[in-house]
Amino acid sequence: MQLLVVEDEPGIARFLKQGLEEEGYTVEVADTGTEGLQRALGHSYDLLLVDWMLPGLTGLELCQQLRAQRNQTPLIFLTAKDTVQDTVAGLQAGANDYIKKPFHFEELLERIRVQLRTTQAAPERFSVGPIVLDVATHQVYKDGEEILLTQKEFALLEYLLRHKGNVCRRQKIIEQVWDIHFEYNTGVIDVYMNALRKKLRLGKEEDYLQTIRGIGYVARE
Repeated sequence: MQLLVVEDEPGIARFLKQGLEEEGYTVEVADTGTEGLQRALGHSYDLLLVDWMLPGLTGLELCQQLRAQRNQTPLIFLTAKDTVQDTVAGLQAGANDYIKKPFHFEELLERIRVQLRTTQAAPERFSVGPIVLDVATHQVYKDGEEILLTQKEFALLEYLLRHKGNVCRRQKIIEQVWDIHFEYNTGVIDVYMNALRKKLRLGKEEDYLQTIRGIGYVARE
C-alpha cells in the first residue's frame, strides 16, 4: 500500500514516514501543498495524509482541487484545528476523515485501515491516455476496444498504471511482477514491453509507456 504524507514540519513527517514504513506501508513525503497536489494527481496512491496548514496550497485547497479533478483517493486531514466549523469545512471539501494533533499513532493506524478497507471493496480502474485497465474484470481497453493480454502482460501493465507518472525501476518490476527477489537478468521485461506495445498498437505519437534508458519504464500522459 502506497501512502503520501503532505506535511511541512520535518519532525512530524519523519515520525510518520518511519512509523508507517515499519507497519509495511510505502510512504512518500511532500512538504508543500503544491507539491502534494502534483504528486497526488500524477501517481496512484492508496491514501493521503494531509496537514491542514501548508505552504503553497493549504490542505483544504489541495483537497478541493483534487476532488475537482475527480480524484477520489482517500484523504485524512492531520490538523491542530478542532472547531466544528473546521471539521465540517474539511469534510465538505471532500476529506474522508479528520484527526486532531497531537494524536496517538495507533488511532491513526486504525483510521488508515478503515479507509483502506472501504476503498479495497470497490472495483479498481486505471488509465493512461486511451488505455483503460479494469482490475475487477481483468480486462484492458484501448479507445473502447478490448485488448487481450496474457496474465503477465496484464500484471506488467497494471503495475505501470498503478505507479503512473513515476519511473518504475527494472529491479522493482522484476520483484513485484515476476516475484523474483534476487539478481536476475531483467531483459525479460523488454520482451514483454515490446509485446505489450504491439498489442496496444502504440504508435510513435502515443508514447504512453516510455522507456527510461538504463533505469526502467514509466506510464505517462
